[in-house]
Amino acid sequence: MPAFPATGRSALRRGRVSRPEQVYLVTATTRHRQPTFMDHARARLASQLIHARGTWGDAGLLAWVLMPDHWHGLLELGEEPLDRVVARFKAAVARELHASRLFEGKLWDRSFHDHALRREESLLGVARYIVGNPIRAGLAHSALGYPYWNAVWLDEDEPLPL
Repeated sequence: MPAFPATGRSALRRGRVSRPEQVYLVTATTRHRQPTFMDHARARLASQLIHARGTWGDAGLLAWVLMPDHWHGLLELGEEPLDRVVARFKAAVARELHASRLFEGKLWDRSFHDHALRREESLLGVARYIVGNPIRAGLAHSALGYPYWNAVWLDEDEPLPL
């Protein structure tokens, strides 16, 4: 029987390797790309969970943005595989939104996209790309005008330069 190329979620999983200390750009989309996080209460609760250290296990979250229909994160893995880290994040957000009665039904698409950063790629450049998403989408004129993002490079008084 001829082998058919993988499509959809199986294509995303094929070749996925989790390496400790590797930095990944991760994108998770809401179910059917619904603008679930246009709602302030949902976005605020999700952001609190994104900030919670327990959400990430031994991985480090370097930068992130929550958009109306997706989330981008820059993650540095520990020993736990990437798929488990992302699954825990998605489950935590869905569980809390359901428990708070802010959302019903399936929140996230089943899979996610990831890109392992190469040595020559700039962490700060990728972080700027991530937090610049709301500006490119027309949701804000500057990073300071959009509340649902963060990066480890921030001082308390100084935002990530764009």
